[in-house]
Amino acid sequence: MKNLAIDTSSSICSVAVLENDILIDEINLNDGRTHSENLMPLMEELLKRNSLDIKNIEMISCCTGPGSFTGIRIGVATIKPISEVLNIKIASVTSLEILAKNVENAETIVSLIDARNNQVYCGIFDKEYNKKEDYIADDINNIIEILKKYKNIVCVGNGAILHKELLTDILKKVDFCSQNDQSAQNCGKIGYKKMIENDLYTSDTIVPIYLRKSQAERLKKK
Repeated sequence: MKNLAIDTSSSICSVAVLENDILIDEINLNDGRTHSENLMPLMEELLKRNSLDIKNIEMISCCTGPGSFTGIRIGVATIKPISEVLNIKIASVTSLEILAKNVENAETIVSLIDARNNQVYCGIFDKEYNKKEDYIADDINNIIEILKKYKNIVCVGNGAILHKELLTDILKKVDFCSQNDQSAQNCGKIGYKKMIENDLYTSDTIVPIYLRKSQAERLKKK
């Protein structure tokens, strides 16, 4: 099964094609241009250099957030018409799941994405990448209070890098993953698992996952 995966929720525009959950090829680009400029050309390049056509794609794995509000919208808006025209299902994969997949053999995996102003998006997973808690968007200090009940923690993500000193000082026994970038490859692997579990969406039902309101919405409320 040809599995097209995309992740536009971070600064990296990432696209991959997999056979089920085995990577065929991947392109990652962070050139300062917007994902709206890069995404379609990267998808076309990826398919062309692997002698594939969009009609060969049998499922889509899409990162639906949290992360960049604009990036998430671009990704979801791009895959909706593809899903509808090809009549294929979409696996909705979170950025927190994608980051967790960078970590292996850890009792507790904590994905942390910087949301600015001391805020982070947080996902807590077991070694099988199952959620231990609902996703959280909160101040890093409040997140750390929640993490105190867990042992053998490995943190991953740009939020882990940003708050490494604080996490180390308070939690004491905590490790950090050396790979902190998101990838469409991981998105595709998780998406295929969701396909097997029949946890899929259509072009009408797939929605972004923001966890918190955008800065514009927060300012408007004030």
